[in-house]
Amino acid sequence: MKVLNINGQEVGNIELNSDIFGVEVKEHLIHAAVVAHLANKRQGTQSAKTRAEVRGGGRKPWKQKGTGRARQGSIRSPQWKGGGVVFAPKPRDYSFKLNKKERQFALKCALTTRASEQKIVVLDKLVLEQAKTKVMVNILNTLQLKKALIVTEGESSRNVMLSANNIQGIKTSAVNNLNTYDILKYDTFVVTKEALAKIEEVYA
Repeated sequence: MKVLNINGQEVGNIELNSDIFGVEVKEHLIHAAVVAHLANKRQGTQSAKTRAEVRGGGRKPWKQKGTGRARQGSIRSPQWKGGGVVFAPKPRDYSFKLNKKERQFALKCALTTRASEQKIVVLDKLVLEQAKTKVMVNILNTLQLKKALIVTEGESSRNVMLSANNIQGIKTSAVNNLNTYDILKYDTFVVTKEALAKIEEVYA
């Protein structure tokens, strides 16, 4: 891979580790990792009342026969306005666990996919002295990045993350927060040499 600086100029080359960026892609593992990630993000706080929980409706609204109307047992039945909800949603935990090795291999599959599509950009370094959105926008425009995941590592990552917070289509991540869903969601995977070394150290 070419190594670029923040001005878009080539400053060297780097070889990607085939144990991470050249594995056999298993789509079912990628799918499972994405589903697990989205399920774990769900709050599960939705709630509605069943007919047993709504207020009122203790008395039969009218007698069973002779009125010409349909028989009714309670004004809080589901067909009534203000009645209970049939199979009402209740607070629940949607999360489920994916095995550690499966989760790690799914991430490798996602990185391999980005590498095969040539959608990985390696930067020699990404250091900002101050957290300035304008500076970050200029860097992204120079590198022609519109929808990208930027992975950084080290002391400089804080300013980079603060600078990119309000930029639409851009997300920053540290190596320890990397996940399959974000890699696939964004068109380009941008990584510094320092972060790349850390990824290879953790996942190789």
